[in-house]
Amino acid sequence: MKRKAVCPGSFDPITLGHLDIITRGAKNFDELHVVVLNNSSKKPAFSVEERMELIRQVTKGIPNIKVDSYQGLLVDYAREIEANVIIRGLRAVSDFEYEMQITSMNRVLHNELETFFIMTNNQYSFLSSSIVKEVARYGGDISELVPKEVEQALKEKYLVTKREN
Repeated sequence: MKRKAVCPGSFDPITLGHLDIITRGAKNFDELHVVVLNNSSKKPAFSVEERMELIRQVTKGIPNIKVDSYQGLLVDYAREIEANVIIRGLRAVSDFEYEMQITSMNRVLHNELETFFIMTNNQYSFLSSSIVKEVARYGGDISELVPKEVEQALKEKYLVTKREN
């Protein structure tokens, strides 16, 4: 039986911090499903399809990665693909409280679903997609925060946005 895990997120956009967690998680499972979830409380810069394509580009060298999207509860997705582990990255202690609530609810909904937390590399502990987008929007250097493909996509996205305004 394959050991399958799910690494969920909005990935808007995928950062080097996300990639760190994905790469390390993939080393421990036969299949790692990186799943783009739509967070209704956020206004995304990239469509779900664009985010999935960026993830595919930056993980193409990792053979056991599958990229997908899902509308609905993560526990339902995990059931559908027969995964029993969720991988979540933790940047700081402040992430833990929120993640503990989500993990507890997931256990209520699917009691055989485990959550594995991976501490992000210290160099990415401050990093979030929101910060990256803010810096990119104003033309700041994001080359040490995101893969090259994402840097280019953000430059194109915000160049187009500036022209439209």
